Amino acid sequence: MTGKINMNKIQDYILSYPPAVRERLEQVRKCIKEIIPEAEEVMSYGVPAFKLKKVVVMYAAHKEHIGFYPLPETISAFMEKLKDYSWAEGTVRFPHDKELPLSLIREMVKFRLSIM
Repeated sequence: MTGKINMNKIQDYILSYPPAVRERLEQVRKCIKEIIPEAEEVMSYGVPAFKLKKVVVMYAAHKEHIGFYPLPETISAFMEKLKDYSWAEGTVRFPHDKELPLSLIREMVKFRLSIM
C-alpha cells in the first residue's frame, strides 16, 4: 500500500505544475527510472525521490529551473561537466530555458549507484 500512496503524492506533485514544467519533471523521472527501475519512488523533503534502501537521487521543480539532487559526492565528481550549470554542494540546477541534459543525468545516477 505504501507504494501506491507515494505514487499518488508524486503524481500530485508533478500535476501541480504548468504543462511545460510537468513535461520536464516527467523527462527526469523517466530518465532515472530507466537506470534504476527497481527503485521505490518516494517523496523525500517534499520532493520526488528514488530510493534503494536509502535515497539515490531527488528532483524538483522551481520557478526558473529543475533541481536535481544527486548528493555532494556526485557534484564533486562531476564539477567539470557541470561548469555550464549553477550548482551547490548537493544540487545542480537545470534552467527551464535550456534542454535537459538527460545523458548527464543518466551518468550522475549511475555514478551515485556505484558509490552507494
